[in-house]
Amino acid sequence: MDWTLAMLIEHLPQHVDILIVGGGPVGALLAQTLSASGHDVLLVEARTEVGKDPRALALSHASQIKLQQAGLWHDTLLATPINKVHVSQAGTLGRTVLDAADLDLAELGCTVPYQTLAQSALDALKAGSTPLALGVKVTAIKQMAAFAYVKMENGTETGSSEHQLTCRLLILAEGGQLISQLPDIRQQVKSYEQHAVLAKLTPKHPHLGIAFERFADDGPLALLPNGMQYTLVWTQTPEQAAARLALNDEDFIAEIEQRFADRVTGFTAVAERASWPLSLKTLNSVVGQRVVLIGNAAQTLHPVAGQGLNLGLRDAETLAQVLAVTPKNQLGEAASLQRYRQLRARDAGLVTVFTDSLIHLFEAQSLPLKHARSMGLMAIDQLEWLRKGFAQRMVYGAR
Repeated sequence: MDWTLAMLIEHLPQHVDILIVGGGPVGALLAQTLSASGHDVLLVEARTEVGKDPRALALSHASQIKLQQAGLWHDTLLATPINKVHVSQAGTLGRTVLDAADLDLAELGCTVPYQTLAQSALDALKAGSTPLALGVKVTAIKQMAAFAYVKMENGTETGSSEHQLTCRLLILAEGGQLISQLPDIRQQVKSYEQHAVLAKLTPKHPHLGIAFERFADDGPLALLPNGMQYTLVWTQTPEQAAARLALNDEDFIAEIEQRFADRVTGFTAVAERASWPLSLKTLNSVVGQRVVLIGNAAQTLHPVAGQGLNLGLRDAETLAQVLAVTPKNQLGEAASLQRYRQLRARDAGLVTVFTDSLIHLFEAQSLPLKHARSMGLMAIDQLEWLRKGFAQRMVYGAR
């Protein structure tokens, strides 16, 4: 398929069975899976290339397998294995170490640059057989009993053109701004009044594939192995985040080392500092009339446990399984959409509550609560069944 033709809006069909909006890793996984099983599917993506993005993603082992099976993973992705996750609380002795060996895995997962993974997904779509419309933005949605109506726009240097099509089922894998056009779906936004401070840190000694989650008194910090470096994600108030970004390199490193105490041996350099606001976004329902929302369109989580993309990929996998056994003339009908919603409710609900609760659980700094949290971490570490269960949930989700 010559994907450049798909960029021209006049080449788009008037009707498809399944329209997917969003060509990131979640949308690409779903599109590749559905196309391979013979579905009439079209994926629309507003971008033609992925812009610069400094974020790193923590992918579980299960997520990596899903991407490999869909042809969205290759050895040039610069992935860094995560063999262990070390979880601790500043000022106490309690800690938990999750080890890949507990699950008989070579690694719990990996860290991969978001920009690299997203571009790889887009390149795989371009090279594959999935019908694809790049540089095309969806501008309007209307839900009807028998189909969904979609209006889209293709902007070029010489102007823009519009196209309209219908589909049995509309899937939003991105494009959260379109939710306001869905009268049967409402989004709830909870601001954490926090920013995530991002930086790359060069450790004094090799990281050995060990990731760290450290709950400090002024906000949690995560260190993700990323190549020979660490990617730091540090939750701070907006004022604290601005102050951290304004520090010189030496003082910034000193702040990080002080919070990790003896858990990490130290750092020699810092680079690529940035920050962005954090919020929790959820929906009253992930399905509506002729519409399903998955990935970031369905939920946006706090990065504290690194579960956002993993949750979205499980959305895509489950939806593909439901659609695989749905007759063509029943695509988009309420019965199959409610089946998908029921299958995803437990996993999505538990992961959302877990990440949200972690923030509030570690916010209170009274001494009795700190000791209680410390004992909880030690219990997870010492009780094999509890530690393995926790690690399994992080890798595979709630089944």
